[in-house]
Amino acid sequence: MKIFPAIDLKNGKCIRLTKGDFKSEKIYNEDPIDQAENFSNDKFKYLHIIDLDGALKGSLINIKIIEEIIKKFNFKIQVGGGIRNKESLSRLLDVGVDKVILGTAAIKNKNFLEDMCNKYSNKIALAIDVRDKKIALSGWKDQTEIKALDFLNSIKDIGVSRLIYTDINKDGTGHGPNFKECYDVATNIKIPLIVSGGISSIDDVKKIIKEQNKNIEGIIIGKAIYERKIDIQELKEI
Repeated sequence: MKIFPAIDLKNGKCIRLTKGDFKSEKIYNEDPIDQAENFSNDKFKYLHIIDLDGALKGSLINIKIIEEIIKKFNFKIQVGGGIRNKESLSRLLDVGVDKVILGTAAIKNKNFLEDMCNKYSNKIALAIDVRDKKIALSGWKDQTEIKALDFLNSIKDIGVSRLIYTDINKDGTGHGPNFKECYDVATNIKIPLIVSGGISSIDDVKKIIKEQNKNIEGIIIGKAIYERKIDIQELKEI
């Protein structure tokens, strides 16, 4: 099971939101490089980075911070937020990102998603951010009527290497993830899935591992790590 501590970038700082609400923004570290170093010292191998400024503006904003993290530390990094064209995607891969996360651009244009999957084999992850089983876009601000499972069934064979499934209503709440929806997606869509949103305790992690569907590849953990609701040593041991 791959564990991805999360760094969400906004105004050059490391922040977390609750339920995707930008009014709930809380700064956890003024220096994302320092936060990445903390994660490196804790022996994490993977890192999940979202450029929230980029997600809102539709372009890469915090690329220099991402580049510096890649140069300084030995993570396998997945990056999302504002990647709406081939040029942005290519730039991230050129600086050493392991997987690029597409969201809004992929949902709006399935041909773009398929083209990128064909061009960059095993490098494209797809973010499915949902409220009440329906996809939200543009930093979670634009709610669609697109049902997540319907969309996933339409793209399941085009070469997406990883799904990142987030229940927005769970994200940052500390009430646990949406186990049922994650398991349903993992069962019905045969693409490796990363569980995201609401991980609150080591018990949540153990539950996912114990009940693991073979298509669940990993877990993203944000606020629970920052607020030390999960003991890092215990997390390492499982």
